[in-house]
Amino acid sequence: MKSSITLCSKTLWSLFFGLIALNGESLVAADPAVLEAQQSRMDIVNKAAKTVVAIFSPDGNGGGSGVLVTPDGYALSNYHVTSACGDFMKCGLNDGVLYDAVIVGIDPTGDVALLKLLGRTDFPHAPLGDSDLVSAGDWTYAMGNPFLLATDFQPTVTFGMVSGVHRYQYPAGTFLEYTDCIQVDTSINPGNSGGPLFNAAGELIGINGRIAVEKRGRVNIGAGYAISINQIKHFMDQLRGGQIVDHATLGATVRSGSDRTVLVDSILETSDVYRRGLREDDEIISFAGRPIGSVNQFKNILGIYPSGWSLPLVYRRDGKKNEIIVQLPALHQRSEIAKSAGSKQPHPERHDPDGPPHSDGTSAQLPKDELPDEYKQLFEKKAGYANYYFNRLEQQRVLAGLERFANWHGAVGKWNLSGRTADGDTFQLKLYPQALTAQFTKRAPGLQNLDGTDFLDEPPGTGGLLAALYQFKLLLTEGPTAFNEVFYDGSQPLDGRAMHVDVLVTKKSTLECRWYFRASDGTLIGFDSSLGIDSDSCDIRFLQYGEFQGNRFPNRWMVRYGDTEYGIFDLIGVEASTSTGTDKPTESNK
Repeated sequence: MKSSITLCSKTLWSLFFGLIALNGESLVAADPAVLEAQQSRMDIVNKAAKTVVAIFSPDGNGGGSGVLVTPDGYALSNYHVTSACGDFMKCGLNDGVLYDAVIVGIDPTGDVALLKLLGRTDFPHAPLGDSDLVSAGDWTYAMGNPFLLATDFQPTVTFGMVSGVHRYQYPAGTFLEYTDCIQVDTSINPGNSGGPLFNAAGELIGINGRIAVEKRGRVNIGAGYAISINQIKHFMDQLRGGQIVDHATLGATVRSGSDRTVLVDSILETSDVYRRGLREDDEIISFAGRPIGSVNQFKNILGIYPSGWSLPLVYRRDGKKNEIIVQLPALHQRSEIAKSAGSKQPHPERHDPDGPPHSDGTSAQLPKDELPDEYKQLFEKKAGYANYYFNRLEQQRVLAGLERFANWHGAVGKWNLSGRTADGDTFQLKLYPQALTAQFTKRAPGLQNLDGTDFLDEPPGTGGLLAALYQFKLLLTEGPTAFNEVFYDGSQPLDGRAMHVDVLVTKKSTLECRWYFRASDGTLIGFDSSLGIDSDSCDIRFLQYGEFQGNRFPNRWMVRYGDTEYGIFDLIGVEASTSTGTDKPTESNK
């Protein structure tokens, strides 16, 4: 019996060591592809970790996460994280250094904030991916500062996959509205808010912001939501301009029809989309180039665009398809969203050295809004802006495109523009300091006095071509100081589908002008001049540049009012005077 036990013991030990040997052999002989994949994953995580930001309020009692997206320190986070931290905050990177940061721009509806880390111009930053390519089942990494565990600024990483795309999260008693977001089972917990969601290649595809909790407590249950990076790209330049941005609406509501159709339910007669021809019961086929199959899908697509953009919409009526370009109005009143942005949120997370953080943060104390002296000049409070300092920076960048017109400075006297339209009409456009006149051989003439009277649609049917030219003259001769208000309004695709342009807005009296500068080289390529709200603007596009008396000037223009092209103008002569003396319009030269 004893020998049997001994034998049995020897057998067991032999089996045990055999297993170890086999196990050891199997480790040595592991599939190289598996080891390579593991090393690749670790390399991606290590590289991505350098871009992840641990955000702390100045008092150190709250915070969240973020991610660097440019080498000069611009970083994305959630609005609900930064609004609780104030205009100034502390940000830790995994190099162990704590950096000062200042708020730049905010999106209270989309729950996005842009901040700028200070003190370096060579920050590691995450490459932006294409969230439209994300599919359910894709592997993802979430990184950040859950439960404020990153006291050494080393981010936590969790690994999972995409559970769904194009999810819509309704507002929950606030402005926050998550449209077209990415659902993941990758663990996201309180403190992860504002942190990055990476794809398997280490590209930034979203900003983590929300988790499904209901009555289960504020912990991960496997349903988290990230704001898609493609949505954020649409707003990025407005955010860089220090704005409180707003999302778009259509000016019409929709309902479900038969066979998964989406029909116009009601429409505002003052809206741009009504002026473009859309009516009740029309079927919406596509929007912004994406086919529409449900009301939810339409809301998801509409919600990812900024107000003020022009985008294509295709609708069907009586079996016939029609395509229009519509300018999207704002989802909220400007004063409404500015008021919401001014109300600070409690800390999303508070540090508790003895255990998990508070679950609801309602007892949080708000941080003090104080900047260090060396950085105080980087924050400029102005109504309607998150930080007007950055808007002025973008204005200066865009206005540099006008340096090519420097020779027109001071030419504030009479301008005489003459030429011929593409359909054979001849014209003379005279811009006096006291009045503006237009003369044609085939079209109706125009007269606009500059004596304080209202600006009019002169010549008739142009949307105020003379008023538009008046502003063009002011911009070239006097610059932005000639206007009551100037601001940078981000970028957008010109006319809904063409090249991306930077947008500068000027206001003077009742006139508002949107100036378009080509993003690639800063060239002024046109502008829209509006006589007032809820009316079509006079749109001028510069098709070609030439020289007059050695000075650069657009010599071919397209003028459009609403959906109608008024004409193509070819300039033959441009005369500009610096004298504002007695030269004024007479009955003979009007």
